[in-house]
Amino acid sequence: MKDTLLMVSLSLSGVLCLGAPSSAQKSSPTETAKPPEYVLVRRLSDADIAKKREGSFFTGLPEISSDPVAGQGFGLRGNFFRNGKRSDPLFAYTPYSEKLTVNAQFTTGQARELVMSYDKPYINGSRWRVKVDFKARQDPTNLYFGITQATLGNLTLPTAGPGGATYSTFSEYEKARKTLRDGGPGEAAKVTDSLSNRFQDSELMLNVKADYALGDKGRWRVLGGYEIQRLDYKTFGGRPASAVDPATGASLKAPNGTPLLDRNSAAGTAIGLDGGLVSILQQALIYDTRDFEPDPTRGMYFEIGNEYSARAIGSQFDFDKLMIQVKTFHKLPVGPRTVLAGRFAVGNIFGKNAPFFEYQDQWSPDGSINALGGARSLRGFRANRFMARSMWFTNWELRARLGEKKIAGQRFALALVPFFDAGTVRDRWQSLNFDDIRYSYGVGGRLAWNQSTIISLDIGKSGEDNLLFFGIGQPF
Repeated sequence: MKDTLLMVSLSLSGVLCLGAPSSAQKSSPTETAKPPEYVLVRRLSDADIAKKREGSFFTGLPEISSDPVAGQGFGLRGNFFRNGKRSDPLFAYTPYSEKLTVNAQFTTGQARELVMSYDKPYINGSRWRVKVDFKARQDPTNLYFGITQATLGNLTLPTAGPGGATYSTFSEYEKARKTLRDGGPGEAAKVTDSLSNRFQDSELMLNVKADYALGDKGRWRVLGGYEIQRLDYKTFGGRPASAVDPATGASLKAPNGTPLLDRNSAAGTAIGLDGGLVSILQQALIYDTRDFEPDPTRGMYFEIGNEYSARAIGSQFDFDKLMIQVKTFHKLPVGPRTVLAGRFAVGNIFGKNAPFFEYQDQWSPDGSINALGGARSLRGFRANRFMARSMWFTNWELRARLGEKKIAGQRFALALVPFFDAGTVRDRWQSLNFDDIRYSYGVGGRLAWNQSTIISLDIGKSGEDNLLFFGIGQPF
């Protein structure tokens, strides 16, 4: 599912178990072999150790989606885990010993994606961890509203007469974009703007990174990585699109007008529409005391993450992206398992040659984040709704477990999650402050499947929009 759109999603879940459930799950949670000192701070709770499954298993989630641009979508999200044996010295200190993730999706509107990820913590009991990610995708559902702090204003339709027009809600904006209008220079006689905030990206990406645990306790880690991408972009100027005749109210098809991204590219405010090769060196300093990465009950995660791209390392673009974030998790004495989870992050993009697509996310070793809007930042706004060189945002969730049940050898836990998000963007990091903040709030659900696979459903609300997001993994 693309988190850039409000979709109607239907998910059917199935599971294939590679090996029968182990009776050892009912044994004492105490580990039987002495672990190295550099993992002791990461120990799971006794309750989570007792529930952690031994051996290897697969969790899979078929996906069906519907979108007006991408069309009908079909796919599969799957995770293969190796947890090892309860007697292994690292069993009580790692979410898994190995994890392989495969996500595949295609739609009738030519959107398709294949994502594969491999994660191996504490290789052979050492301080090293390695992650490998591969992505091949084509997506015509991306949204673009600009890359300056002017995006903090109301939604704007600059083609709607002298001075343009603004709209306070996305539904009003969508209706106005579909209204048939007279074409301008380089456009057909009559056009619609229904696809003027959309663009298509094609991406081929490979990322390899490794980190090393420092000190006796292993709380600190240093990370290095390399990523190479081949990117291509396409806008929809002149493409037949939905339109409404303002005189009769009749629905019809008309050529799409000049897209906003084309206008910004021609004006020189958005660089990189032709795509190209992006070569990136990644560095991070991490402090991590979370007890269970996929679904922590306690601990803190702090990072300073940086991505450097330059022609000297084979890239067609020169830029540097810096993000600092902290995440905290605290178990409350309420109910069977209630966790207050919070995050605060601040980021900046340096370099005059930074392409527009690098404004779309902030890189983190723990998972990239749309900036700002979408499933991982401001859930009441469309993805990439607010973009500029600098940004800060915060998320808060109350993850209240409602119950657990074991079905056919699989363990499921359901949680209710009210949340609150806030953030803003600026053209210069020196201008970042607590003015002009955008807020969203909502409620979500979390289904933990064999602990390590977290299925998330969030309904986000803001003064501008109401959105539903469905996916695998916690937002943070």
